[in-house]
Amino acid sequence: MCKRPEGSGLGVQVEAIKRKQYEDLLEPLEKELVAMARCAKATGARIVVLFGRSWYNRAGVERVMGFASEAQVAAFLDHAPKFERQLVDDEILLFKYWLAADQAEQEARLKERLDDPLKRWRLSPTDFAAREKYQAYTDAREAMLAATQTDWAPWPLVDFNDQKRGRLTLIRDLLDRPPDTNVEPAPLDFPALGYEPLKETYGVLNPIAGYPVPPESD
Repeated sequence: MCKRPEGSGLGVQVEAIKRKQYEDLLEPLEKELVAMARCAKATGARIVVLFGRSWYNRAGVERVMGFASEAQVAAFLDHAPKFERQLVDDEILLFKYWLAADQAEQEARLKERLDDPLKRWRLSPTDFAAREKYQAYTDAREAMLAATQTDWAPWPLVDFNDQKRGRLTLIRDLLDRPPDTNVEPAPLDFPALGYEPLKETYGVLNPIAGYPVPPESD
């Protein structure tokens, strides 16, 4: 049963797809997201879902590292565009991005994590094993793009060699893509007071001393 969220009706939630939990992933996820879209339309709610990790790992790291068979990858690449088409047909605005970085930049980031005690926990054996498979990852990405680049769910590729600039590029593109709705502000009457504005007065307490400002030099 659909229930309208309390408050403004705008909800933001994060869905974290667990590692190595991609077997038969799209079918339950498809049902959940489509049900969410229909519930949102029925109640007038607005929901933003952010995915931590991607179902596209099946076509990337799982393929390159041997976590999935070629048959499983082929089945995924066949089903993913159909899944995304159903989401879009149910009026979900679907945005996906691929963040690209050269191998030298990736090596520098791994080294930074290795040397920083606050970031070292983010490294895994898979990260080190993947260092020798940069070209294999590139080949897997190209196969994935060829199979899943569609008019209804296009792939913007973002150059992330400069992370700060890459973030700004992604944010600019993301903000440009949703439909623009112009909401005219309601007219408000703002007549003159009809008398001199009053100064603030105090009885019980006075304001604390103002911050000292040095006199302006001539």
